[in-house]
Amino acid sequence: MAAPTGNSTVRPDLPTVSLSTAQPLTAKADVLVLGIRGASAGNGDREGVADALDLLGFTGKDDEVVVFPAGDRAAAGVIVAVALPAEPSGSDLRAAAARGVRRAPKGSVAVALHPASIEDTVAIAEGVRLGRYRFTAYQSSASDEPAAPAEHVVLSSFARQSAAARAVEDAQTVTDAVAQARDWVNTPPGDLRPPTFADAISALAADVAGAKVKVEVWDEKRLGKEGCGGILAVGRGSETPPRLVTLTYAPRGAKQHLALVGKGITFDSGGLSIKTGPGMSTMKIDMAGAAAVVTAMLAIAKLGLPIKVTAYACLAENMPSGTATRPGDVLTMRNGSTVEVLNTDAEGRLVLGDGLALATETTPDLIVDVATLTGACVVALGERTSGILGSDDATVERLASASTTAGEPMWPLPIPTEITAAVKTSKIADLRQHNPKPYGGTLFAAAFLREFVGEVPWAHLDIAGPSFNDGAPYGEIPNGGTGVAVRTLVQLARDLTA
Repeated sequence: MAAPTGNSTVRPDLPTVSLSTAQPLTAKADVLVLGIRGASAGNGDREGVADALDLLGFTGKDDEVVVFPAGDRAAAGVIVAVALPAEPSGSDLRAAAARGVRRAPKGSVAVALHPASIEDTVAIAEGVRLGRYRFTAYQSSASDEPAAPAEHVVLSSFARQSAAARAVEDAQTVTDAVAQARDWVNTPPGDLRPPTFADAISALAADVAGAKVKVEVWDEKRLGKEGCGGILAVGRGSETPPRLVTLTYAPRGAKQHLALVGKGITFDSGGLSIKTGPGMSTMKIDMAGAAAVVTAMLAIAKLGLPIKVTAYACLAENMPSGTATRPGDVLTMRNGSTVEVLNTDAEGRLVLGDGLALATETTPDLIVDVATLTGACVVALGERTSGILGSDDATVERLASASTTAGEPMWPLPIPTEITAAVKTSKIADLRQHNPKPYGGTLFAAAFLREFVGEVPWAHLDIAGPSFNDGAPYGEIPNGGTGVAVRTLVQLARDLTA
């Protein structure tokens, strides 16, 4: 009945997803997650369970979920009914699957959301795994060796097609990458300082990709020798020195080269321009960009996509001390540009500047940087939507298309001429690091970054809002680190090789 994906290397704390052509009410499982499309009482999805849904007042609207004993209605002992639109998108199905398994009691689970394509089937499989994510490393009540999740089966008319099984197996690789990014974002900052993070990246690369990926780590001495003044300046105030980790995946025959640059501020106090207490409380998340580019790159390598990828994780801890960079200091960056520092809490653009300059030197076809860069982007787009800015409309549209396919909301923003001009208004250096006016902060930061990419097509993803969810889970998004941008970057690599 079930067609297993056969991937034996998935994370043991997330379920391995198989496919089946079984009918929902006869599927053998402890729990049935059943999608109910639309609010119509005559909807065929309600057949066999309409009495229970009516009794519970289920309307089928919005994100509604109800759980009830199946009785003799189904082979499963418990039914979890999840609301769906009449014509759900892949994003709707992914979110509904996650909501359903999150509410499911322990035991094996069959998920019946009636996918209309292999792509829909994959979205459901992603939702199952992302919805089961938990971060329990620091909970004393959690077992040191958590039991593997029970079987999770996605019911699909495409289950017997080998293409569907392969696609779901690939989805497990991508969701493993998302889960790893979430783990790193959730780790307390004292346990993930720049050298520790660099070691963790190196170990993961060896474990996930082996000889496929080359890893190089620059310590503070090498960073000084290489002229990476931005990374060094940000890390200067911490007793723990900065690092730059470069990962390279170069499969034979690759015709495209994608460079990824990630902001990896393992904790951001604001430096001497110190943040408020509440503003500092979640600043362990400031390395989410580096987590995203590293895990996405390793997923691309594990999938064996025929594209060269170089990832740069720019790691530093931004702390105040007697050695910290001061407002008014002038730095010399990797590309030779001098930068007047005016706010040490605008540190991300400094580490990214060096990373982007290094990426540009390899003349890739496209550079994408990912960063929790500006609070202004959260003001503009809210907590669930990332901003996309870039060198040209075509590049921005390419990223927007990939994000739509991946199901990660992102929205294009401009880099106006007057903002670009403002970056060059320092009286004593080539570039001004911080916006002289209290608005347009996201646009100014992107304009600053563009100074380090030359003529190479480039896009910047500002993930400050959706990188961390400090509220209740929604859809496939848990409380805590979200792993945002990983799926988009993998989809981008697929698009570039299509």
